[in-house]
Amino acid sequence: MAEPLKNIYTAEYLTNLAKKIKEVYPLFDEKNFLSSLFCDIWSELELKARMRHIAVQLHSFLPLSYQEQLAILKPVSKDFFSFEAMFFQDFVEVFGLEDFESSMEALAVFTVGSSSEFAVRQFILKYEEQTMKQMKIWAKSEDEHLRRLSSEGCRPRLPWAVALPKFKNDPSKVLEIIELLKNDPSIYVRKSVANNLNDISKDHPHIIKEFVKNNQGISKELSWICKHASRTLLKKGDVEILELFNLQRLEDVYIENFIHDTTVQIGENFHFSFELTAKESIGNIRLEYLIGYPKSNNRHTKKVFMLTQGKLEIKSKTFTKKQSFKDMTTRKHYAGEHFISILINGEEKARGVFLVENCLSCTTTH
Repeated sequence: MAEPLKNIYTAEYLTNLAKKIKEVYPLFDEKNFLSSLFCDIWSELELKARMRHIAVQLHSFLPLSYQEQLAILKPVSKDFFSFEAMFFQDFVEVFGLEDFESSMEALAVFTVGSSSEFAVRQFILKYEEQTMKQMKIWAKSEDEHLRRLSSEGCRPRLPWAVALPKFKNDPSKVLEIIELLKNDPSIYVRKSVANNLNDISKDHPHIIKEFVKNNQGISKELSWICKHASRTLLKKGDVEILELFNLQRLEDVYIENFIHDTTVQIGENFHFSFELTAKESIGNIRLEYLIGYPKSNNRHTKKVFMLTQGKLEIKSKTFTKKQSFKDMTTRKHYAGEHFISILINGEEKARGVFLVENCLSCTTTH
């Protein structure tokens, strides 16, 4: 079983943090700071709660003004990276909302090598005009981390983040940022732009369709953004978006010899295979499979998986695939009747039913 992400905060990691702070601020009480972190509730705290706990204890053990605290934390942050360093941004989110200018400067520092995408959202909620003005400045920065932050931070549906209901309702201010970044030379930034547009597509599909109409084919990079931004609509089989990518209904393409397991145990792999055939050549195709996972209300949650996409100048092709039914943090499996569908350009061409069974050798109950 994978190590929980929260366990990234080892005693060694946090001791190193305390040591780096003391190098900048010699009066820092390393010993009691570490004792305060590893308190009675530490083992119960999940990742984000641990980040918050670290931020709160930093505030307690730096008995200085907010600006003075930042003057210590900014140089310290340069030795810490990735998601685990986001307690620096959390510090700003919790203790810096009343000091906009100092907090924007700090988030700009902390986002390099990590990301301030979660913390900046509280400032959007409190100071929308000011923060979005700052985002436009960041969007023109020479630093790709700041340019990405200007997009990622205002995504209407950023996962694991506080919602931005106004931008879900009306994404016009977000689209102004996207226009500044859609031709960005950095794939790191362009991925964020595409993800932002994909968020918008869930509430305003017509906006993404218009974006695709206006930008598809202009450059290889913009075409990639268009396709990646349309992935939710493509998975839903939206007819208009499929047509915009020249993925029309294919009348003369068939699924033959569709074979699949009739049963699979939780923890094992489900196998299936089929032959894709056409009278002439298969042509431009988006080939996917859909698994219907049962819910407690006797309905199914549908999850679509990609097999291939592109032009196939052949008459037939065989596909063999396996799907894991091992429990993950993002998906837990349940015994019961499931179904599998094969989709061609969003249209179901074949369907089969199979039974998922509890693992007989497992000690846990699924």
